[in-house]
Amino acid sequence: MSGRPCSWLFRVTLAAAALLRPEQRALPLAVRPAARSRFPVPGFLGALKMEMTEMTGVSLKRGSLAVEDNDSLTPAEEAKRQKVSEGWLTKGQDGIENNSPPSCENVPGLPEVVSAGKSKRNSDAQLQEEEEEEEDGLSEEGEEEEEAESFADMMKHGLTELDVGITKFVSSHQGFSGILKERYSDFVVHEIGKDGRISHLDDLSIPVDEEDPSEDLFTVLTAEEKQRLEELQLFKNKETSVAIEVVEDTKEKRTVIHQAIKSLFPGLETKTEDREGKKYIVAYHAAGKKALAKVRTAADPRKHSWPKSRGSYCHFVLYKENKDTMDAINVLSKYLRVKPNIFSYMGTKDKRAITVQEIAVLKITAQRLAHLNKCLMNFKLGNFSYQKNPLKLGELQGNHFTVVLRNITGTDNQVEQAMNSLKEIGFINYYGMQRFGTTAVPTYQVGRAILQNSWAEVMDLILKPRSGAEKGYLVKCREEWAKTKDPAAALRKLPVKRCVEGQLLRGLSKYGMKNIVSAFGIIPRNNRLMYIHSYQSYVWNNMVSKRIEEYGLTPVPGDLVLKGATATYIEEEDVNNYSIHDVVMPLPGFDVIYPKHKISDAYREMLTADNLDIDNMRHKIRDYSLSGAYRKIIIRPQNVSWEVVAYDDPKIPLFNTDVDNLEGKPPPVFASEGKYRALKMDFSLPPSTYATMAIREVLKMDTSIKNQTQLNTTWLR
Repeated sequence: MSGRPCSWLFRVTLAAAALLRPEQRALPLAVRPAARSRFPVPGFLGALKMEMTEMTGVSLKRGSLAVEDNDSLTPAEEAKRQKVSEGWLTKGQDGIENNSPPSCENVPGLPEVVSAGKSKRNSDAQLQEEEEEEEDGLSEEGEEEEEAESFADMMKHGLTELDVGITKFVSSHQGFSGILKERYSDFVVHEIGKDGRISHLDDLSIPVDEEDPSEDLFTVLTAEEKQRLEELQLFKNKETSVAIEVVEDTKEKRTVIHQAIKSLFPGLETKTEDREGKKYIVAYHAAGKKALAKVRTAADPRKHSWPKSRGSYCHFVLYKENKDTMDAINVLSKYLRVKPNIFSYMGTKDKRAITVQEIAVLKITAQRLAHLNKCLMNFKLGNFSYQKNPLKLGELQGNHFTVVLRNITGTDNQVEQAMNSLKEIGFINYYGMQRFGTTAVPTYQVGRAILQNSWAEVMDLILKPRSGAEKGYLVKCREEWAKTKDPAAALRKLPVKRCVEGQLLRGLSKYGMKNIVSAFGIIPRNNRLMYIHSYQSYVWNNMVSKRIEEYGLTPVPGDLVLKGATATYIEEEDVNNYSIHDVVMPLPGFDVIYPKHKISDAYREMLTADNLDIDNMRHKIRDYSLSGAYRKIIIRPQNVSWEVVAYDDPKIPLFNTDVDNLEGKPPPVFASEGKYRALKMDFSLPPSTYATMAIREVLKMDTSIKNQTQLNTTWLR
């Protein structure tokens, strides 16, 4: 992780680290193969994923909500999708793993692909310089010496499950505790493709292709030469050309150098020159900055380098650790020197896990991709093939999870009851906590204000000072805004301007305080829509809790079920033809119907209390008109299996990953008795369902950051 630690997180870590003995203070994450606890953590951390908080010289585990939402809805795709919000063949429902709009509180800067649209609107030199500074990491801001505050104290204003309508369980077993994600390898996600096949990395071989370039292509240039060529390609220096001496001059050697430059640095041309009796390959821009524009805006592979008989897309399986999909693609594109938008995928995957998924890339050879295995840590690419088409969001059937809950306290009987219930009944298909943000201002409140057309409130909710966890520079930005209402002055306090707050302030500076709608429009569309989808999710969670409280786990007349993509009512004479797993409930919108029982009135009452008209969910601005959708209220995981194992060493992995298997590591062997017990769970979920909610049902634990961090800090003290 580059950049300096933000002030509040730095203070939190120092405070928490002070609570530990010297030998308990972990080494920096980069020097360890996987994040893991250096001390036993009590079971109240159950539905809590453990995230490593990286500091300069100090690395301490802190509580973090489990953020694997199993490829939750992409707002842009959701706006177009069919009404079927669930099901194993649902289309267009995968996207940004973190369902909250990127904020300075949790995102140091949006990935390049997310903020590309913004830079077109803000093309003046000053903004470009600011963005270049951001790419180099955070500024010196945030290292001031301030009184340390515990993470739990900072999070005491955050949300709990009760705040977002998550109140019910379907099972009757007694809950128990366990540690989720003591190691990253304790949470593994394998994508399930549209053909039902689970993606595995099990083949690193490269498809044989006589037209592939020589392996020398990747080694003929030195690191210094590559650096100079990249700077030339991106016009980062005043050089108009770069000359590379051909040390061992042969025609073959010159050909390889020509090919290497043209393949690795699109936009550059080459020629051979004699200089003082020596041969040089000279690289230059044939079309000036127009060539760079091609490189930056689209895939512009050299036509002569791609055989017509070969499919245009190289599909591969990507194994990654501790990176979300967008970050991983940005890393790959940087090493390949191409734009991220030539990559495609079926769904995004969680950062805090080991994940395996299929990726497609336009006109990049398998040979070139395989070369990255020598360069990158925590990534592995394999199972290469050439195909005619890219991948599309939502084409997957779901994801398969392998999860280890360590140090469980439940008896064998409790575990058996819990897992049998998960297998036979399932869990309530709530939207998980990450859908609603982590600060004192939930994202659904912003979404509600947008739907109410209350733009001054939208601006205030995003920018006003708030209690709880905040980075130092963001606190100063908010204070400046509250004091002056000057967007330019507040923006100057913010070194990271690609977050929602920075983008809104930039919009207000550009369009003025009387045109908040246009200012808000500078925020990327997907991120804007996340706010109103958060409100829909908030309503849905509350209504489902009421439905289960009122009618339990059996279908009743007036419930809704899907026939194809169309919702219909259950009539009294048909009740016995359906189970609770068939019942759906609507996310509010102008193109859905509501149940014909008490819950319909509850929907109306809730929206009326929020000054919204349930009969008119169209918005003056088309983007914010909600058509609605249907979502199953109970999800029964598929392919459920489990095993309780005994172990003594908390550092040992309890199952093999795909990379372990490729390296020939034998599977772990367990003793009949041990110091600790762990529950190893396997299950498959459809898109847009939250693994967190399945684990919540097993453990009967509140998964909110507020609850988990306060428990965590209490134990540390």
